[in-house]
Amino acid sequence: MTIEKEYSTKLAVGEVTIDRRDIEMLDAIDRHGSMHKAAEQLGRSYARLQNRVVEIEDAVGPITERQRGGSGGGGTTLTQTAHELCHQFGRHEAELDGVARVTESVFPGTVQDRTGELATVETAIGSILALVPDGAHEVQVTVRSDAVVLTDPDEAPSADETSLRNQFRGTVMALEPGEAITGVTVRLGADSELQALITNASSSRLGLEVGQSITVSFKATAARAIRLESDYSA
Repeated sequence: MTIEKEYSTKLAVGEVTIDRRDIEMLDAIDRHGSMHKAAEQLGRSYARLQNRVVEIEDAVGPITERQRGGSGGGGTTLTQTAHELCHQFGRHEAELDGVARVTESVFPGTVQDRTGELATVETAIGSILALVPDGAHEVQVTVRSDAVVLTDPDEAPSADETSLRNQFRGTVMALEPGEAITGVTVRLGADSELQALITNASSSRLGLEVGQSITVSFKATAARAIRLESDYSA
């Protein structure tokens, strides 16, 4: 099972919030050189689009320059302020990309040996050392994708030689590259999957491709057990 967390990019400017629809609007105005054509292309009414432009301009200043018709025809262009808004939004979106794509892989299991806050949980992929609530017996262990480390099997240190106490061998099943981050799905065992999130540079260094054997590792503190409801009545 995988739990996905969704985020959306927004810029707060005074009392106005700039979102993806606003950036699409500015991009359409820039491409078509006309607010009327931009509204038509986006499937929005001209009046609503114009009102939105006015709302943004009240917060940041002029974002469009309107030109009257003449020998060259009229039209609307973006100001430097509008271009800067688009640039800031794009940069913020790229930074948020890694956070937006964070998921949690979930592995049901049974608690075995315990040492303080840590316990060994037997799951379908093997034994996971995790943070486990006191008194828990039946749990679900969650592992955040940005806490998973991928290593070439020939270069992976033994679990005793690293703080990454949980280590498993798997197969790359899917790759989802973004601007800076790549999402990796790794199959562990017969029918279990673990999600990992790594930089594109790390993906290139590992030469990742579907079907490749890979070692996945994560710290015991990155594996957190949630007590199942059925466990309370046991």
